[in-house]
Amino acid sequence: MVPFDIMVPMEFSYPQLEYRLLAPMIVVLVGAGLGIGVESTSKRGPRYGAQLIVTSITLLTALVVTVSNWLSGGRQIGAMGMIAFDGPTYFVWACLLVFGLLAALLFAERKVSGGQSQFTPMGSAVPGSPLEREASAARAEHTEVFPLLLFSLFGMMLFAASNDLLAMFVALEIFSLPLYLLAGLARRRRMLSQEAALKYFLLGSLSSAMFLYGVALLYGFSGSFQLRHIDAAVSAGTQGRGLLMAGMALVAIGLLFKVGAVPFHSWTPDVYTGSPTPVTGFMAICTKFTAVVALMRVFYVGLGGARWDWQPLLAAIAVLTMVVGALVALSQTDVKRMLAYSSIAHAGFILVAVVGANTAVSGLPVGGIGSTAAVLFYLAAYGLATLGAFALIPMVRKAGGEATGLASWRGIGRRKPVVGVMMTLFLLSFAGIPPTAGFVGKLLAFTAAWKGGYAWLVAVAILLSLVAAFFYIRMIVVMFFRDPVDDEVEVAEASWMSWLVVAVGAFGTLALGVWSQPLVDFAEKASIFLR
Repeated sequence: MVPFDIMVPMEFSYPQLEYRLLAPMIVVLVGAGLGIGVESTSKRGPRYGAQLIVTSITLLTALVVTVSNWLSGGRQIGAMGMIAFDGPTYFVWACLLVFGLLAALLFAERKVSGGQSQFTPMGSAVPGSPLEREASAARAEHTEVFPLLLFSLFGMMLFAASNDLLAMFVALEIFSLPLYLLAGLARRRRMLSQEAALKYFLLGSLSSAMFLYGVALLYGFSGSFQLRHIDAAVSAGTQGRGLLMAGMALVAIGLLFKVGAVPFHSWTPDVYTGSPTPVTGFMAICTKFTAVVALMRVFYVGLGGARWDWQPLLAAIAVLTMVVGALVALSQTDVKRMLAYSSIAHAGFILVAVVGANTAVSGLPVGGIGSTAAVLFYLAAYGLATLGAFALIPMVRKAGGEATGLASWRGIGRRKPVVGVMMTLFLLSFAGIPPTAGFVGKLLAFTAAWKGGYAWLVAVAILLSLVAAFFYIRMIVVMFFRDPVDDEVEVAEASWMSWLVVAVGAFGTLALGVWSQPLVDFAEKASIFLR
């Protein structure tokens, strides 16, 4: 036995981390921690303003650092192979931070609801209980929603950049848990909000478990969690094809759940309807954005060698998603629920481009607009219209709460033309009508799929786009060509924060529809995944 005093000391290998490249995520995480500090130390009165200032400074700082790193050419696989600092990562980070800042302004909106927050005064109180009424009378509010938003954004940034399946799973949980909480904090219709949060949590936990099981199977197949090693094992024809197929299917289920694709979409309508409207807007674009990019990273980088196995599967899911989203939306009489099925249909349109897999690996010429660039542009355009639309929905009110029934929007375009015109613009973008950004996004997505050899899928997508256009146009007709039937419905005055979100969404939707080339070029330059 070796005496203790002459034992050779163990050598530890310290992790090599690129702190400059990790700085945007670090800034967001530190900002979330500062938000918790503000929540625990400041008084109730100034807490709201302090949280908004901390959140805004955090997101703006992270955005500046992201753009700086992007322009300085900081492209590499870092964090010991776990994070890819590549074009798609920087593009997604920039968009997430912009959309997160706009969502924070919607979180802070008070004027539209009579000076009260749109979040419940006490999330732990039983809905309708004396405790809740006392909290409401005392004007208590949950300003914790701001650090929860930052924590969720941190997880989304890590999720979209993960080059390692285990890191991707950790990021999935980090950004999902705050969303489960935020979904249950609506001030009005508390029972519906709590039901939405519970459904989202239970189904989200199931999908996370399937994702983790798939990760374990892919590790058993390749001996590694990193995507480049999985790709090498796939290309080498390693034994254990059953592990590959099962792992690929389970990982796809976990990712497609977050995308909102059929048949993993059942949470979407209930969560969109029950959640506070600012949270719905935040989830509608940021969750979809990060999940789609993570899906492309896994399937293009890690499972690109098995594309002949997963392309037919994703094509079938894309068709099913478009059919269910477009057809079921036709029968909806609630605006938020209609937009939920609209988001499902858009998930199908996005998957059309993903299925095409028209990338540099498959022969895309240099400077060509492939599937990745098309999806990035589509999501950016969709995000502008989505946040703009969800900024307008709380303005139409009845008895102090949101009037989301389609009948409540009758004649809104004549009573409040600016609300009607702005909503019309966003609906036309959803429908893909020129000269909006939605038209350019669909054109790029369908072109990428066509060049990828999926002309039949593009034909189905165009047909279902025409079907989906019906319920958007129906709402426009309701706003401008139908007489009001409920005198209690009113259009409330909103603060500059909501109108700023609407203005940014409207300007971006028109600008990218008329002059789309700059963002298309950015998306093309940012479309290469590092391996």
